[in-house]
Amino acid sequence: MLYHAYELSHAAVAPWRQAADYQKRLYQSPYNPLTYTWAGRSIVAACDLFESLTRRYAKPEWNLHKTLINGYPVSVTPEVVWRKPFCELMYFRRNAEELNLARSSMRADPRVLLVAPLSGHYATLLRRTVEAFLPDHEVFVTCWEDAREVPAADGLFDLNDYIDYVIEMIQVVGPQAHVVGICQPGPPVLAAIALMSEQDDPALPATMTYMGSPIDPRESPTVPNKLALERSYGWFKDNVIYSVPWPNKGFMRRVYPGFLQLGGFISMNRERHFLAHKEYFEHLVQGDCDSVHKHREFYDEYLAVLDLTEEFYLQTIRDVFQEFKLPRGEFFHHGQRVRPQAITKVALMTVEGEKDDISGIGQTQAAHGLCSGLADEMKVDYIQPGVGHYGVFSGTRFRTEIQPRMRQFMRSYCDPGLELAYQRSAKLFNAN
Repeated sequence: MLYHAYELSHAAVAPWRQAADYQKRLYQSPYNPLTYTWAGRSIVAACDLFESLTRRYAKPEWNLHKTLINGYPVSVTPEVVWRKPFCELMYFRRNAEELNLARSSMRADPRVLLVAPLSGHYATLLRRTVEAFLPDHEVFVTCWEDAREVPAADGLFDLNDYIDYVIEMIQVVGPQAHVVGICQPGPPVLAAIALMSEQDDPALPATMTYMGSPIDPRESPTVPNKLALERSYGWFKDNVIYSVPWPNKGFMRRVYPGFLQLGGFISMNRERHFLAHKEYFEHLVQGDCDSVHKHREFYDEYLAVLDLTEEFYLQTIRDVFQEFKLPRGEFFHHGQRVRPQAITKVALMTVEGEKDDISGIGQTQAAHGLCSGLADEMKVDYIQPGVGHYGVFSGTRFRTEIQPRMRQFMRSYCDPGLELAYQRSAKLFNAN
């Protein structure tokens, strides 16, 4: 019933939002003498704040239309190259002619698959991550679907299905690529590559990088980790799972609603969010357009959330955060035990943030101990000083300190000849 109450409350506030919009337009009119007064600007700011707090935020656009290479603009076109009901694989295709003009010589760029989190936000949360990789890489991103928009007839989607999806997408991107698991995907991506290694899959990637991932949540447990242990599996099933209401496409699908997850995110930093909106109101009154734009850009992304399927969410809670099956060697995928020690050919890098309050120090590093089959010289660990969870994959320090290290790591395991051969075959495939 909570989901239905949420939908009804959203509908009930709609007339008030329209009234606030009318009031805002009235006091923004150049023909209204109050428009230029402090009182008029305050009314406009209050209406804007009310609208921003009560509206539903749609899936954001990527808005990545070009990248700069050696100072030259190169057009970028996002295109879907693989699709299943719960995910699309997005490829950011750079214009080949402009790319050749921007460089004095032909060069094969490494292919990078960014596995986005399926934990409440859309893949566009990685916009700046993609932007940082575009000049020197062929970039692919997993775009997970909102379970609310997937018809119940399309079946279930659990953690094992997630692993199957990851394996298929790695195979689509091609052999000797570079896979990056950001936050939540760490355990399933590690499981996927371990299973591929057991089968000696020809599409094995050259490297795997895990960033702020809960590989072993027993290390430096944070507030979310402790919450998962304080509540029983049954409590989560009884208290946070609801049926998608009509008229959504996923009507009757059982989900963990995105608005509940968002409420958890906000409750962890209530004072910071309250202060941010207070300052937003003040900047609107002052006419500080730059600060207003930055606030809107952040919260348009942060407040856009998606639902998770019941089976995926509950299995993740149990297997990853309560029973720690992967680090204990007890995780099974379709009856097969997952053995990270089987990975012997895929180089490993882990990245953590010093101030990460979601995945504490050591949780991602645990991958090094699990991948005991890898030689020590094929392992790299890096802790970024002064950043929290989101700073691990976005922001100034990611762009200037973390991403350059990742780029160097990937290129040290890159076969240019293989990249050129793959690109030629891909062009031939696209031509046909």
